[in-house]
Amino acid sequence: MAGNIEDIRKEYTRHSLDVMDVDKDPIKQFNTWFDEANTSEVLEVNAMTLATVSDKGLPSARIVLLKGIEDDGFVFYTNYQSDKGKDLAANPVAALTFFWPELERQVCIRGQVEKVSEEKSTEYFQSRPRGSQIGAWTSPQSSIIQDRDVLEKREEQVHEKYKGQEVLPRPKQWGGYSVKPFSIEFWQGRPSRLHDRIVYTKNGNQWKINRLAP
Repeated sequence: MAGNIEDIRKEYTRHSLDVMDVDKDPIKQFNTWFDEANTSEVLEVNAMTLATVSDKGLPSARIVLLKGIEDDGFVFYTNYQSDKGKDLAANPVAALTFFWPELERQVCIRGQVEKVSEEKSTEYFQSRPRGSQIGAWTSPQSSIIQDRDVLEKREEQVHEKYKGQEVLPRPKQWGGYSVKPFSIEFWQGRPSRLHDRIVYTKNGNQWKINRLAP
């Protein structure tokens, strides 16, 4: 290993963040930051870490893609029979984290999770590239398989089954989730590790805004 991990550090100097500067609505504030990240050509701007907890209390985290914000919920899609799907069935709460290093920014979201409608899941599924639709039918996500040949054979079978069909039916085990936030924190990197942190906490239908110590 070249050098010491403990010596790796970066000084953050690009922006600042103050309670007086943010929108009263955290969803609008998120959209503002998301648009700025998108125009800054952040790589995979909609990539987010999804953290869940199993029925045994074990945490898991992985990267998924945000696919929309609807009715103040952050929407993503996956296989309901995957590990994350099983976690969410047992504990329908989750945390999402976006990190946009080009802007020295991070957003942390915690919320209740519910499935989106079957109609919405089908609409999105059938808007995906055909290869992605086939992939969803092919993969028994999170299951142990012997080798890649298993996937390739299943893929061939799916191709044959839906030969000539550009749009496939949606697998019943595949669909969307919406994370309804009760807490959203905006983090802006600052010099000397004295970062700016603004947190919105939901109380009923109202949002309370506070500054946190870094």
